[in-house]
Amino acid sequence: MTDFKKKKQYGQNFLTNPDIPRRIVAESGISENDGVIEIGPGFGILTRELSKVAKKVISVEIDSELIPILGENLKDCENVRIINNDILSVDVDALLKEEFADMDVCVCANLPYYITSEIVMKLLEGMHRFRSITVMVQKEVADRFCSKSGSENYSAVTASISYYATVKKLFTVKAGCFSPKPMVDSAVIRFDLHEKPPVSPVDTRMFFEVIRAAFGQRRKTLSNALFASFGDRLSKAEITAAIEECGLTADIRGEMLDINAFSLIADKMYIKIKK
Repeated sequence: MTDFKKKKQYGQNFLTNPDIPRRIVAESGISENDGVIEIGPGFGILTRELSKVAKKVISVEIDSELIPILGENLKDCENVRIINNDILSVDVDALLKEEFADMDVCVCANLPYYITSEIVMKLLEGMHRFRSITVMVQKEVADRFCSKSGSENYSAVTASISYYATVKKLFTVKAGCFSPKPMVDSAVIRFDLHEKPPVSPVDTRMFFEVIRAAFGQRRKTLSNALFASFGDRLSKAEITAAIEECGLTADIRGEMLDINAFSLIADKMYIKIKK
């Protein structure tokens, strides 16, 4: 372990405070009959705690130099398997089928800051059968993921996430709990996935396109922001009409809307495009 050189390209900040992994596991809701996919086990400090609670743990580590270290550190953890791969390249459905045939599955991870949103959205958009996803992320990212419509942290990612899950901040983690010490504090959050999405838009792709467009030019009114993306398909008047048909004013801004409003607007616009 002493010879291992941390790699900036992987955003490696390893937990050194043993109390944090224990608390993560305790608040994750993982039980003795569950399977767990861990992302980025590092030296295995969280992996060991997961192995004490879960029935089976599959840890996905991108850094090949960590594999023998993990093998040594976790050699007594018989219910742990390490996979050397990038989680963004992993066929998650195949992994679930091969490793967790009859188990409820949770995800647990200390995510690298630079690809946090990309990993979270891959896990959510895949509509996998996870019961929960518990991750440690940069504190400001946690604040954004947990924000509500109308708040300054609310974003397209936040709105999109609410289609898949509810998000709860569990606790914050000081920068001094890591090596190397990051520039900012972190927070642990848990996504509890919906059994069924809270809205049922006519066209899901259109729904998410409307969300992205609404935040694409944040300072613009909703009608102007949507026209910037949909102007080749709908006139400004048609977009304004779609918004007003939902009981909203055309000068409202996207950050004021929850996914129920986005779903209604997307449906109105979809119908107008198809006419």
